[in-house]
Amino acid sequence: MPAPQMPNERWSMDFVADSIVTGRRFRALAIIDDYSRECPVIEVDTSLGGARVVSVLERLAETRGLPEVITMDNGPEFAGKVLDEWAYRRGVKLNFIRPGKPIENAFAESFNGRLRDECLNTNWFMNLKHARNVIEDWRKDYNEVRPHSSLKNMTPMEYANTATGL
Repeated sequence: MPAPQMPNERWSMDFVADSIVTGRRFRALAIIDDYSRECPVIEVDTSLGGARVVSVLERLAETRGLPEVITMDNGPEFAGKVLDEWAYRRGVKLNFIRPGKPIENAFAESFNGRLRDECLNTNWFMNLKHARNVIEDWRKDYNEVRPHSSLKNMTPMEYANTATGL
């Protein structure tokens, strides 16, 4: 059963790229709850196309429900037919930012900046599995341990639980 949703729930999503020590590139899809600043998932792989984005969103639908709106840039993974059809079927509005205006996706941009500064730039990833594990540990710490001043010094998880009455 999906968890209770936040008031006027909106999500943001964006990609960040890095590489393992061999130079092989990978991408990380981060999805952020705009209300609680919680990051329910960071999907890490060498290829993350539109179908994979939909798969991640479907997994979240099972555990959290879906937001009313998702904000993203105009990248091919987001602007393609697969995500558009999924959003239409699920009743989710896709809010595309204007090209060259990353400030319009401020929550995702801010989150990805922290992810880059605090995790990606401070680790050497031996392989894709290692990258997934380190990034997941960082995501859990971000959500469950570190208080955020914008959330009345609560962690995103605490703030989300307060908002839903859990």
